[in-house]
Amino acid sequence: MGLRDTILGHSGSDRQAVIDIGSNTVRLVIYGGPLRAPVVLLNEKVSARLGKGVAENGQLSPKAAAAALAALRRYAALTRVMGITTVQTVATAAVRDASNGADFLAEVAQLGLKPRLLTGEEEALTSALGVTGAFPQGRGVVADLGGGSLELVHIAAGVSEHGSSLPLGSLRLPVMRAAGATKFRRRTERMFAATGVACQPGEALYLVGGSFRALARYHLQTSGVPLDDPHGLEISAVDLLAECRRLQRAKVLAEVPGLSPSRLASLPDSAALLAALTQALGPERVVFSGWGLREGLVFARLTQAQRQVDPLAAGVRAFAEPLGASPAIAAMVAGWTADVAGSADKEGEDLRLAAIMLALALQQVEPNLRGVTALDWALHKRWIGAGGACRAMIATCLLANANRTLPPEVIGLAPPERLAEAITWGLAIRLCRRLTGLAPQMFSASALRRDDSELQLILDPRARDLASEAVEKDFRLLAQHLGLTAVIRAV
Repeated sequence: MGLRDTILGHSGSDRQAVIDIGSNTVRLVIYGGPLRAPVVLLNEKVSARLGKGVAENGQLSPKAAAAALAALRRYAALTRVMGITTVQTVATAAVRDASNGADFLAEVAQLGLKPRLLTGEEEALTSALGVTGAFPQGRGVVADLGGGSLELVHIAAGVSEHGSSLPLGSLRLPVMRAAGATKFRRRTERMFAATGVACQPGEALYLVGGSFRALARYHLQTSGVPLDDPHGLEISAVDLLAECRRLQRAKVLAEVPGLSPSRLASLPDSAALLAALTQALGPERVVFSGWGLREGLVFARLTQAQRQVDPLAAGVRAFAEPLGASPAIAAMVAGWTADVAGSADKEGEDLRLAAIMLALALQQVEPNLRGVTALDWALHKRWIGAGGACRAMIATCLLANANRTLPPEVIGLAPPERLAEAITWGLAIRLCRRLTGLAPQMFSASALRRDDSELQLILDPRARDLASEAVEKDFRLLAQHLGLTAVIRAV
């Protein structure tokens, strides 16, 4: 189900919460908005570091447990006063491995929460479900790095298999690396081989977890890529290995906005693990995912029909419709421009339709702010299901539609032919808007057609008076971009 189905149908929403009792942090996330692309309404965490004591002596320390319980007491109270009835509370590696984990969970239950202790396999499969929710066509291996463990799962177009959990959490890595690079590499290689998990030719490695996201943020900041959201960031395996080697050799790391000193200090450990993991699994590329365990828990509650909705479509509708973009009109624009700007594959068409919704919403923005707003929406807003290339195409479409120049920093995010395609989208949308005024009855009074040599604008008597000089200029600009002769035909 693509954007066309989504924008013409109902998009439900509710509020729900996930409480994640992890090895590093205890976190509350409250979600709202569209069910298929939920928006984070509240994200609060406490660094209780439950896994530190487990790594040292196999137990949750009294201090860490007390900090976690204090946070959980607040989370339980918050969800009650906010009237949120759907609350999922899960505990992972630290509580699972601690000899006093059962006693801790009993105290959590006394707060009115219903904690569920996930097995290593359940944790792995739930994280993988979150990744497949964000990347429905994803194929490869999901690696979720937490404080106490590393989960590995193979995914293939929505199907998860071979869930494994390894004692390679970020809290354990400093001790392991202290034994020397050779021992660390051999030990991790044996662990990875024992799982039987590997990437097939052409598949990707999907990375989940705060430590991996920190590495992605560092890469974005230091490489000059004009993005600040690591979700959807894609790097070739070769380039990633080079980045990991640089991080391990660096004596001083550049400060990154939004990255805590502790995260920054742990980057060499994460890089060492990621280098070993990439070499062992053999992916073609690496993709960073902002969706993981918590989003997997949310995604698991959806019906099969809800899961089939494109996440970018759902997110764009929820964002653009309140800004004045009519879903029905967007579908009509998509149909009117299809012969010239339509995409051959479903993913490309879904992306084009999403760009149309945003282009219509952009018309409600003050004209002198449209250029900067287009870039802000395309490059910096969290869009589930859109990586760097998709963001660049959205930006290109919006700027072409608004008659703005594409900045150099966007050009490197996608291949030239994809950017040229997005310019076609934007110019076609602009022509459609100018000619029809987005009046529903005028879509059937005109048509846009192309053949091998001509771009034809066909007008029936109802539309002839709309063919102004400005319309003809937009039409010639689109024809010139396509390398075609512009022909206006009255019928």
